[in-house]
Amino acid sequence: MKVREVLKEGILKLNMYEIEDAFLKAQILLEYELGVSHEELLVNYGQEMQKTNVKKYYENIEKVIQGKPVQYITNHQSFYGLDFYVDENVLIPQPDTEILVEEVIKISRSRSQKPRILDICTGSGAIAIALDKNIEAQIMASDISKNAIEVAKKNALKHESNLEFRVSNLFENIEGKFDVVVSNPPYIETETIKNLSEEVKNEPILALDGGKDGLVFYRILAEKSREYLKNGGFLAVEIGYNQRRKVVEIFEKAGFEEVYAKRDFGGNERIIVGKWREICRFQQM
Repeated sequence: MKVREVLKEGILKLNMYEIEDAFLKAQILLEYELGVSHEELLVNYGQEMQKTNVKKYYENIEKVIQGKPVQYITNHQSFYGLDFYVDENVLIPQPDTEILVEEVIKISRSRSQKPRILDICTGSGAIAIALDKNIEAQIMASDISKNAIEVAKKNALKHESNLEFRVSNLFENIEGKFDVVVSNPPYIETETIKNLSEEVKNEPILALDGGKDGLVFYRILAEKSREYLKNGGFLAVEIGYNQRRKVVEIFEKAGFEEVYAKRDFGGNERIIVGKWREICRFQQM
């Protein structure tokens, strides 16, 4: 079979099962199987494919139909202009999280000295590495999952990022003070997870489940980060599309000032940022 015929068949199979972005996914899988770029695929549309390649390609198409994310098949995901290795041990970095990175870069550049940043729930290390490639900072990346930290280390090595890593249940194994604590924590309600697409449910539940109301980690982050933030330091988090009001309340109740939200590419309020001042702690005592 020619390349174009194999691609057409792949698209038809995905469309038959109403797989979202069928054309794009079929194309990515074919580029992966042939080991070519998008441009090279176009040039080779009329070439004959080896039977072994055709077989493997259709096997991967079936995996997608069963709900496996394309990124876990190719082990690649683009984020903030960088290519990251991803597998079943980590959440797949999404474009909306780039808004969080942008805001932390802006905050960090406003500091008078080289900032110290803590990335909690780092997963693939995407946030920490994107920050490292764009600002001068001391960055620590932590995650409760040892396997996730191994993936993050692999990505740091790939991008020549000098990060400090910790296996830690939130702040459990963290010490010192930071200018910024940043996190994209689990924020989906436990009961909602069972209604998600099969593709999303194939991502690590540990990185999705935010407890009964989806806010468990925000309460802990807002409460505990106060002990680890320098005076005037910032807590910046990603949130669910409908969680702005509640997360702002959590931040303000914990004593954070100048709390604000930023919208994602779809217009949803996607991140929350708050400033911590030591004086707030004394006022509350």
